[in-house]
Amino acid sequence: MWRKSYTFSSGELEVIRAISDTFLPSINVSVDDNNNYEDSVVQFYGTSASMAGTPHRVAEYLGGKIQHPKIPLSRVAVWLLSTWMGTFILCGTKSLSTHFPYFQRFSQIPPHKREQILHSWSNSYFFLLKIFFNALKIFTLIQFFTQVNEKDENISWKAIGYTGPDPDQKARKLRTKITQQSGPKESKEDLYGPLYKGIINLKNQPREIALDKLQNLGFPVSIPQSRNARIKSFNPSFILKCDAVVIGSGSGGGVVAGVLAKAGYKVVVLEKGSYLARNNLSLLEGEAMDQMYLGHGILGTNNMNILVLAGSTVGGGSTINWSASIPTPQNVINEWSEGYKLELFSSKDYQKALQVVCEKMGVQKEFEREGFNNEIMRKGCENLGYHVENIPRNASSDHFCGWCGLGCKDGKKKGTSETWLVDLVESGNGAILPECEAIKVITTKNKNRKKAIGIVFEFQHQGQKETAIIESKVTVTACGAMRTPEVLKRSGLKNPNIGRNLHLHPVVMAWGYFPDSDTWPESEKKSYQGGIMTAMSKVVANSETLGYGAIIQTPSLHPGMFSALMPWVSGKDIKNRMLKYSRTAHVFALARDKGSGSIASPNPNDISYKLESCDAENLSKGIEKVLRILAAAGAEEIGTHHKQGRVLKVKQAGTDEFDKFVKEESLRPFKNQLSSPICSAHQMGSCRMGVDPEVSAVSPKGETWEVEGLFVADSSVFPTALGVNPMVTIQAIAYCTAHSLLEVLATK
Repeated sequence: MWRKSYTFSSGELEVIRAISDTFLPSINVSVDDNNNYEDSVVQFYGTSASMAGTPHRVAEYLGGKIQHPKIPLSRVAVWLLSTWMGTFILCGTKSLSTHFPYFQRFSQIPPHKREQILHSWSNSYFFLLKIFFNALKIFTLIQFFTQVNEKDENISWKAIGYTGPDPDQKARKLRTKITQQSGPKESKEDLYGPLYKGIINLKNQPREIALDKLQNLGFPVSIPQSRNARIKSFNPSFILKCDAVVIGSGSGGGVVAGVLAKAGYKVVVLEKGSYLARNNLSLLEGEAMDQMYLGHGILGTNNMNILVLAGSTVGGGSTINWSASIPTPQNVINEWSEGYKLELFSSKDYQKALQVVCEKMGVQKEFEREGFNNEIMRKGCENLGYHVENIPRNASSDHFCGWCGLGCKDGKKKGTSETWLVDLVESGNGAILPECEAIKVITTKNKNRKKAIGIVFEFQHQGQKETAIIESKVTVTACGAMRTPEVLKRSGLKNPNIGRNLHLHPVVMAWGYFPDSDTWPESEKKSYQGGIMTAMSKVVANSETLGYGAIIQTPSLHPGMFSALMPWVSGKDIKNRMLKYSRTAHVFALARDKGSGSIASPNPNDISYKLESCDAENLSKGIEKVLRILAAAGAEEIGTHHKQGRVLKVKQAGTDEFDKFVKEESLRPFKNQLSSPICSAHQMGSCRMGVDPEVSAVSPKGETWEVEGLFVADSSVFPTALGVNPMVTIQAIAYCTAHSLLEVLATK
């Protein structure tokens, strides 16, 4: 549940309804066109956003579900548009009527003029109007294409060729159900996943049962005494004691927790997100974004220039990532060890850590079948003579799943909830507390330096917010680069490097449309099916030098995110594009960014980021190669996500026309324009590691410079951007940090 809510008036709701219906109007194609459309397509065209109930969901976003510093201004804009004066201010003469009283509220303006107004906002010199346009476009399209009825169906899916949740998993679940009716019942592990023994749900379980379970696992629990002034100030419901508390369960926290618990120490893992066992995964895009992603899957920089995807669930990013498991590149190891004087990265210990974590996850490069996007990218690269290679994955070769960004239903993707956290639980020394948010680290004075002695955390119990304390010998923050700075700052740390030097691996995409074919790619192949990442090109990566270039890979785009990224030219145009969804391949360029940003305090949702000119240039070089790759693979149409929505019909274009199109699209400016969406699925560097507290937040062992016994173990410790998918590097660094913690715990 979001922290604040805002109730809209009936007039404001009319504005939201009118804007939503402008983005997605009802279109009667049986009258407008001479085509013989299938019934599902006619129904899709004819359904407006309001007919599907989308405006109400958009109002929830604007009302407080989405925490962004510009949301209050968006609500002001909605209020202005509910008045005739405000409408004239924001819409200009297009809002005027030819009849008295001439001035109109936004909801009274004819649809074709509303469409013109939305275009004017997207091109406005007033930057806040651009942000307003982009936010409403994203909110409306994502909600329309992800919302489902009681049968888990969406009005558009049949028309656009989308099956919804993985049909193979549906069939497997049905077979299991039939088998169980005549055979033995499912085990608790089958029902609740491999972590069921260690999950302590303080929100839904009676407190007595939850606390008894903790005590049975060997964790002393006590009810605080009111006479203790320090404890009383937090008003905790209970106090829990352990050797180590780990905040976060992803690729950093999961590794640390598993290593320490297996070594015999009592470890509590605190996770802000929820726990979704395999059988509880719906594989519905909208539900997964709500339950498993930070900010409900809609998190952006303060100017909305970059959309950020980050995991917020047990297992963190490793639960919802796309399987790529690439070891730390040698050029990065050289830079961190030589340029930043961090001897760890050139050591045998780090090489061992890389080997251990890859073995733990079962990392390998083979695949039995390749999915639509990767097949196309590979063929395009081969036809052009570009470099292309297999991507190592933490999944078996037969793992042909395009839904892994929504959780892994069969457990073949070996994230921390299938590996390190299993070690934690099976050791008998660990407990995982989901839906519990760390508020601050408790410290005490220790000579000239503070010392961490535990944490305060919050949780919901029977609809009420409660507080509890975990007392520990060591404390580890592993909330990810987006949230670790927030915890450290709330805990009183003053190091100016906390929250700075944030790198995002900016990503830009291009698309290619491949109509149904009897040859290649065969008609049964769909863009959302198959292994998400199996192929990669380093044709513009500059990996022989410092590696500040771009790599080329493929994304996972289910209908909601696909629609939000595609350019919006008109209501009919976006529906036309969506009808091609299942045969539209996407390929992206990911830059190793020199540019950086920061996370504000006290508002962690206030994320600033500056894309450097060299980064924009590398993205341009990357997108130029991507367009050529798609065309070389045989695309009938190609384009980018630029708001103009230009499309080139490749097979009808001459060489000069093709080259001109590629040049113009790839040279469009990316910096602070809001004209082409930029995405980020990797965040790093906001509490970077170093040898000097003047320029870093943590020491080479991962310990904060200011507080003894307080360690950081996630991507925030990266000295620079990595340049490739970071999971293996996060786990390797966390493995080394865990061994530093073992040395500390051995002395206590």
